[in-house]
Amino acid sequence: MPQLFRIGRFLVFFWSDEGMPEEPVHVHVSEGKPSANSTKFWILKNRKTLLANNNSHIPEKELRMLQRIIEANSEEIIEKWKEHFETVNFYC
Repeated sequence: MPQLFRIGRFLVFFWSDEGMPEEPVHVHVSEGKPSANSTKFWILKNRKTLLANNNSHIPEKELRMLQRIIEANSEEIIEKWKEHFETVNFYC
């Protein structure tokens, strides 16, 4: 499971097995170590993000901050997705 970067106490990562057919580009965010109950953000074609779920119950203020940082790093995230999964598609 590729770890992309840390934002304070939060870890931003991919799961290595994203299903078949592979899901669109997205990241998971959890506090501390990766968790099945992580929060999920879709990366859109316009490099913005869409909150898919907040399973880790991150408070709204921190969620907005995480979203801004993920958007600011979306090009890097997409490149790492390509390197790891060898294909890229978008939610919308």
